[in-house]
Amino acid sequence: MLLALEQADLAAQAGDVPVGAVLVDDGGRLVSSGQNRREREADPTAHAEMEALRAAARSLGRWRLGELTAYVTLEPCPMCAGALIHARVARVVYGCADEKAGALGSLFVLGSDPRLNHRFAVRGGVLAAACAERLRRFFQGRRGEAAGEI
Repeated sequence: MLLALEQADLAAQAGDVPVGAVLVDDGGRLVSSGQNRREREADPTAHAEMEALRAAARSLGRWRLGELTAYVTLEPCPMCAGALIHARVARVVYGCADEKAGALGSLFVLGSDPRLNHRFAVRGGVLAAACAERLRRFFQGRRGEAAGEI
């Protein structure tokens, strides 16, 4: 999760919402990383998870990523949870919950829905305070900018 937090910091430095993701193999080796790039790329799908999944698939030369664990600083949204399902990841570990868009427990439970063709283990709350603090600080700064305080 510390590597995902580093990616979140890089996203914030570039003006994107500070969310980071990494994919790690079953031996604990880093396969790929991603950070939010929606603002930089003008791409609504450029979430950290999507970036990390694309990089892993390119690196491994396949789309089935069944031996990988995704570490994400924020609970994945429905789009990202769907992509994680389609990639067949083994496990998702996330930092803070997303009460407005979380799809692994907050609003939906896509990772364990028996109606879907793949399910994965989910663990939330890992370094949740550190993950949430980055988001809080980022949006507090944005509100200050909008009010002309910064």
